[in-house]
Amino acid sequence: MNTKPKTLLLGAAASAVALSAPGPSASQAPINPPPAARAGVTSFAEIVERVAPAVVSVETKRQVAVRFPTIPGFPFELFPDRGARPPTAEGRAAGAGFFISADGYIVTNNHVVADATEITVTLKDQRELKARVVGRDEPTDLAVLKVEGRDFPYVSFSNAATPRVGDWVIAVGNPFGLGGTATAGIVSAYGRNIGSTFVDYIQIDAPINRGNSGGPTFDAHGRVIGVNTAIFSPSGGNVGIGFAVPAEVADRVTRDLIAHGRIERGYVGANVQTLTSEMAETLGLGARKGVLVAEVTPGGPGDRAGLQSGDVVLRVDGRTTENASRLTRAVAAARPGDRLRFEVLRDGAPRSLEVRVELRPSERELAGLPQQEGQPGDGPGARLGLAVAPLDELTRRRRELPPDITGVVVQSVDPASDAARKGLRSGDVIVRVNERRIARPSDLADAVAAASSSGRTSVLVFVHRERGRLAVPVRLIGAKDDGRPAP
Repeated sequence: MNTKPKTLLLGAAASAVALSAPGPSASQAPINPPPAARAGVTSFAEIVERVAPAVVSVETKRQVAVRFPTIPGFPFELFPDRGARPPTAEGRAAGAGFFISADGYIVTNNHVVADATEITVTLKDQRELKARVVGRDEPTDLAVLKVEGRDFPYVSFSNAATPRVGDWVIAVGNPFGLGGTATAGIVSAYGRNIGSTFVDYIQIDAPINRGNSGGPTFDAHGRVIGVNTAIFSPSGGNVGIGFAVPAEVADRVTRDLIAHGRIERGYVGANVQTLTSEMAETLGLGARKGVLVAEVTPGGPGDRAGLQSGDVVLRVDGRTTENASRLTRAVAAARPGDRLRFEVLRDGAPRSLEVRVELRPSERELAGLPQQEGQPGDGPGARLGLAVAPLDELTRRRRELPPDITGVVVQSVDPASDAARKGLRSGDVIVRVNERRIARPSDLADAVAAASSSGRTSVLVFVHRERGRLAVPVRLIGAKDDGRPAP
């Protein structure tokens, strides 16, 4: 079903096979520091001294699109061919990670290493080692790296009781590229939903900033309880709201990545949403709980099994589905080829359907994004001279967008368009056009069509860019005096 902590700053393993994490070598045991609090005296010094050697800085190189000054005629002279792609240059980013085995396996965030052409990890003793990606998982934003060597200091994911809300935690990472830095705070909450289908995040107030992504969160006993992934920040810096992937999720995912290089999740091809009391009332279901099927992918497993839009899913394999997340995770936990029994209500009558689960496509495929950035053509943004794409979670993390931002991402700009002359650029997020809010590419097309049909020759495009918002009037291609044919 369908590098750096961010704003939000900033993407359950299906395998039922029991896997073993890489074990310690004979000469290296896992770090096991004592509790931080004794006899009413609290200090984290001894814990930090013991666990810090297992935490590394992660630096990456990647190719990024070059952004040019927005002055008239530039870069049109450099790129007279409308189909030409803008040049790229080498970009650098930094995050954090930590050893989970003595033989060199490192956990970090997917968004730290995604698309990296070169990865270097720096240890506490300042050794620099080249790393390779073992596996990445976009939905949980986790990745595993490997460096050559042995007898590395490492830490383990906690299998003990989780800290209570209010208990101390310690975050260690690489904020702003400064290197190993420890901060302390408390567990603020559990079960936070910040956009990932497969993770209920831990919220902490231990200060974490840009570059902390992928670093560990420790409890007061020095056990890893989470992987730092995101912060909520209107300013771009720490405001005391950080999020970590829980240890039980990170442990399962990293084990499967090490064993198989990827995570296989089940998929039935349906968009679902939690049935609210208002929805239940309109459907005549009273106080019944369940999950509403909003859309079924044509030709998908659910469609072939007879699942229909409007069905209310009550149980899957006998287990209740009180909300959309629970249903999605139940499907994701199934292996491709498994058969799941869906108990649904349709027109008030109960039905039972057997759905044969398939392999869940990648997040990029589910979002309908091309494998490479698009070009202006006949798409939803064509009359603005823009190629746009949905704002998926991977893009949200890379663009470091807060969770309340919805819209579409500009992938490329026709250099001969008014949008280019007005300064619109790749990476901008269009959140509104005139009076219409934009949530998907079709909204953009509808807004432009409505303006054109009412006789307007331009639209006011509201753009979110680098933690700010601006309004840009853009003349429609094909409008009077534009000097260009309509697409």
